[in-house]
Amino acid sequence: MKLYNLKDHNEQVSFAQAIKQGLGSQQGLFFPQDLPEFDRNDIDALLSLDFVTRSSRILSAYIGDEIAPETVFERVKAAFAFLAPVAPVAEDIATLELFHGPTLAFKDFGGRFMAQMLTEVSGDEKITILTATSGDTGAAVAHAFYGLENVRVVILYPRGKISPLQEKLFCTLGGNIHTVAIDGDFDACQALVKKAFDDEALKKAIGLNSANSINISRLLAQICYYFEAVAQLPQAARNQLVVSVPSGNFGDLTAGLLAKSLGLPIKRFIAATNANDTVPRFLSSGNWEPNKTVATLSNAMDVSQPNNWPRVEELFRRKNWQLNMLGFGAVSDETTKAAMHELDALGYISEPHAAIAYRLLRDQLQPGEFGLFLGTAHPAKFKESVEAILGKELELPEALAERAGLDLLSHNFPDDFAKLREFLLSLPD
Repeated sequence: MKLYNLKDHNEQVSFAQAIKQGLGSQQGLFFPQDLPEFDRNDIDALLSLDFVTRSSRILSAYIGDEIAPETVFERVKAAFAFLAPVAPVAEDIATLELFHGPTLAFKDFGGRFMAQMLTEVSGDEKITILTATSGDTGAAVAHAFYGLENVRVVILYPRGKISPLQEKLFCTLGGNIHTVAIDGDFDACQALVKKAFDDEALKKAIGLNSANSINISRLLAQICYYFEAVAQLPQAARNQLVVSVPSGNFGDLTAGLLAKSLGLPIKRFIAATNANDTVPRFLSSGNWEPNKTVATLSNAMDVSQPNNWPRVEELFRRKNWQLNMLGFGAVSDETTKAAMHELDALGYISEPHAAIAYRLLRDQLQPGEFGLFLGTAHPAKFKESVEAILGKELELPEALAERAGLDLLSHNFPDDFAKLREFLLSLPD
């Protein structure tokens, strides 16, 4: 598999190198040189397979002969050891529940596959994973890499801007997992990560890598659950499928669009955001004008400069698609609360991110279409806000209950790269 840097097409790397390197020069994202496509018969055959077998074949279509298909299968089997069920919500709307993994969020799929792939291609090489999180990425990456040899993980997150239970999930592990609360928003954390990757001496000294959705292995893994969703739908729903994706850094939407480019029959997508609405405003006006990030109920989507958007634009360019085929919208906190109440009245308890995707799907779904929105996190990860909004008490799943009473092990740093650099160089082997 060959990939190229979106900011320098002359920089071309293998799949293994892209996983280990994370970003290219000038902080450029890697993108597949070849975009495989399945015909309708191939798609039907894939949809008849079990999740792990189907996913390994999809991933091998991208990876090619760089990693043997049987090895990919074993790595996928270890990574995707949980379900992604489709749950009905209304007659013409369902949700894909992506929160049945160990950290109760969709990031478990990408995080665990990346850990498996990095282990496969790195051998005895020492690696430091540095990533920023607006909530769920941190937990997924921490648990995926926890206890692995030759890997240190450093996770930056905005202090006071993620839910307490999200924080408990990944800031209580210790060992090879190091967490840092930054005085700033998610974009400040992301900027610190980018500065680290621009520091060639630091990269070489600690074997720097990234594990957020800028890493191609995580992005490819997320393609697989779109196929799993369609496999669970009746034929009539498959023919008129509209998918609404709660969007912050836009990795999940990118993966869905890559699934469509493979041949998966998705009629259209809706990019669903909160008040951090850079992409909806861009799709409406044609002007890319990020505002300062604002805090919302849907904190994992509090991103005003989504890193994966260049990949979306590149895919549309390569496929000769028009950006106006994308549905979009931004939802306020008050409307998010109303959507949560509406779902509750339908017998489905949801957290804010999925509720945003539901609301825009409900508003934009046309007669005869079938709608699917992504449930990206378990409602209990946002226990305080969900209980306050719905007036119901949520029972904690075991994964959360066992960590809720543990002490946080995080460091608190200002938004200061020099301080972070010093910390990274001081980490024990």
